[in-house]
Amino acid sequence: MKKILVADPIAQDGIDILKHEAEVHVRTGMSPAELISVIPEYHALVVRSETRVTAEVFAAGKRLQAVGRAGVGVDNIDLNAATERGVIVVNAPLGNTISAAEHAIGLMLALARHIPEANASLKAGEWKRSKFIGVELRGKTLGVIGLGQVGSEVARRGKGLDMNVVANDPFVSPERAAMLGVELAPSLEYVLARADFLSLHTVLTAQTKHLIGEKELSKAKPSLRLINTARGDLIDMDALVAAVNGGKIAGAAIDVFPKEPPDMASAVLHHDRIIVTPHLGASTAEAQERVAVDVAEQILAILRGEPAQYAVNAPMIAAETMTVIAPYIPVAEKVASLATQLAAGQMANIEIAYMGEIAQHDTTPLKAAVIKGLVAPISEENVTIVNAALIAEHRGMKITEHKGPAEEVYANLLRVHIRTSEGDTDVTGTVAHDGPHIVAINDFWVDIPPGDGWLLLCENQDRPGMIGAVGTFLGEHDINISFMRVGRTAVRGRALMAVGLDDPISPELVELLARVPNIVSARVTKFS
Repeated sequence: MKKILVADPIAQDGIDILKHEAEVHVRTGMSPAELISVIPEYHALVVRSETRVTAEVFAAGKRLQAVGRAGVGVDNIDLNAATERGVIVVNAPLGNTISAAEHAIGLMLALARHIPEANASLKAGEWKRSKFIGVELRGKTLGVIGLGQVGSEVARRGKGLDMNVVANDPFVSPERAAMLGVELAPSLEYVLARADFLSLHTVLTAQTKHLIGEKELSKAKPSLRLINTARGDLIDMDALVAAVNGGKIAGAAIDVFPKEPPDMASAVLHHDRIIVTPHLGASTAEAQERVAVDVAEQILAILRGEPAQYAVNAPMIAAETMTVIAPYIPVAEKVASLATQLAAGQMANIEIAYMGEIAQHDTTPLKAAVIKGLVAPISEENVTIVNAALIAEHRGMKITEHKGPAEEVYANLLRVHIRTSEGDTDVTGTVAHDGPHIVAINDFWVDIPPGDGWLLLCENQDRPGMIGAVGTFLGEHDINISFMRVGRTAVRGRALMAVGLDDPISPELVELLARVPNIVSARVTKFS
C-alpha cells in the first residue's frame, strides 16, 4: 500500500479520503531535518504553507510521486526540483473561490447598510436609526476589476442582486463576458466613471501596485464604495483615506493590507466610513475542507497513474525535443510579455508562429510559455505545460498556432501576434549566443539583447539627430542607457528606437519625451 505523509494540519475530510487508498501518517511541526529524514519512505506529501518542500526534500524522497498543497500558493515548494525529479505538484486553486467571493459581497452589503457602525452604536447604548440610512444594491452598478475565478463569482452574485455589472479585464473575451452577463469595459477609467461599488480581483504586480490612487479616485463617482479582498497594495491607502475624508468617494471595505498585520495606528483602521476585516476571504470551514478534499483526490489520482486536475509543474518532456526547444522557452515568455505590455485595447485573438527547426517538434511547452508571458502581468497563476490550455480556456483566450520555415537570416523564430480592439501588435524573438533576443517589433527589425531593467521604445521620423536627441534627453534627467538599437522601414521613413534603461523613467518624463520634435510615440516596458 502506498504511504502518504501529511506534514501540516488539514481538514479531516481530506485525511479520510486519503485513508481509503493509502497508509496515512500525520506528522505536523517537523523541522526541515526531520522531514528530510522521514521522507524516503513516502510516496506522497501533503502540506499547507508552513512546511517548506526544498530541493533537499525532493532529493531525499526517492519514492515521491506527488506533493499536494492544500491551498493556492506554492511558494514553499521548489517546483524546479520537483520537475527534475519527476514529482507532480498539485494545488487547490478553486477551493477558496466561493468563500472569497462571498466575503466581497458581504463587505459590499455591510458598506451599503452601515452594518458594522450600526452594530457598534447599538451596543454602545444608542438608538440612532436615522444616522444609518443606507442604499439598495438593486439597480446600482457594480464594477469588477479582474474576471478570474473570484471576480467571475462576484460578478455572478452581483447579477443575482439585480445590479448592473461592468468589468475590466483585457484577457477576457467578449464571449466570456457575455456568458457572465456583464458589460466588458475598455479601461479602469471607464469602470470608475460608472461604478457605485467597485470590487478588486486582480493580482499585485509592478503595473498594478496602487492601481487605485489619487488620480483614479478623483475620477470616481461620489457614491463609489470600494471593496478590496485581493491584495493590499492595489490601493494607495493614504489616497483612499484622503478621498473618503474629502467626499470623493462614499466609503471602502478592506480585507487585505500592504503589510499584515497592519500598523494598528493606521488611519484606515479607525475611519468610520472604512470597514476593515483581518484577511478573512478564505477563512471558512467549507474552504478549508474543500482545499483538503481537492488535494487528497488529486494525490490519489496520481498514485493510481491518472492525471491530476490542477498540476502546477510540467511533466517530463522527451529529451530530444527538450534539446531543441528548451532554449526557446524563455524566448516565448519574453516575446509574449513584451507583446502584452505593448498591446492596447480588448484582446480579440492571439497567434503564435513557430518558424524553423523548432516547428518540427512538439511545441506544447512553447505555447505554455507564451501563455505564461501573456497572463503573468495580470495573474498569479503558475502556468505550466500541464495547465496552460486550461488557463487559456478559462480566460476565453483565442489562440491559434502556425508552423513554417524561418527567415533566411535566422535558423529559428518565434512570433506572437496579438489582435485587439485597437489594432495589432507583433513581437518576434530568437536565441543568440548570449540568450533570448527580441529581433522584431511590428514592422521594425531590431536586435534587443537579454537583460534586466526597462525598455524604452520610441517610434520616430527617421531624421538626422534623433538618436542624439533621445540620448541627450535621458542624460539630462540622469537616466543611464544600457543599450540602444534602431530599426527603420525606409530611409527617412518611420524608425523605432529601442533603448535599454538601467533606471526607471516616470510617466511624466515619457510624456515630455514624446513631445520632442519628430518623435511619434514613446512607451516604457519592464524588460527582464
